[in-house]
Amino acid sequence: MNVFDGGDGQHLEMTNGGTAVFVDVLMLAVSTLARAPWDFRFAALLTLQDQNVMGRGVVGFGLAELDWGDTPQEAAAAKDFLLRVLDLALSHHRWEELTYEPARAEGYLCAYRVMVEAFDPATARPGTGVPPGPQEAAIASCVRHRVLAALPFWEACVFCTAGA
Repeated sequence: MNVFDGGDGQHLEMTNGGTAVFVDVLMLAVSTLARAPWDFRFAALLTLQDQNVMGRGVVGFGLAELDWGDTPQEAAAAKDFLLRVLDLALSHHRWEELTYEPARAEGYLCAYRVMVEAFDPATARPGTGVPPGPQEAAIASCVRHRVLAALPFWEACVFCTAGA
């Protein structure tokens, strides 16, 4: 099982297929909205949830592990970005481009949004490299799929590694 932890005992457990769908719809949204350095770092973290590269059943991260920024303002901006990404994904942004019906995606997104909304970034105890540092931010775009790619980790986006 892949686990995305929200803190305070809240977590989202998903099957491998559910996780792939969750990451796909988030990548479509994050690629549209990313503007600030933290946004591109979070996009890089999403690319590291690609099970076709990382392995099945071993991805996920906790909100408390994230480096939300050095100031309350940076943390608020990062949280706002993540909530806007979730809202855009919930609007079915670019879902018509998927080669499959994203079953359960809406439920996963809603559950995760509740966790993000409730999370206080001031309680975070960031680990190292979560999200990846500025030098590892996902700033390259996959021309074919029009989403942020996993460079510098590997030369593909989540849709390329899935064979889409």
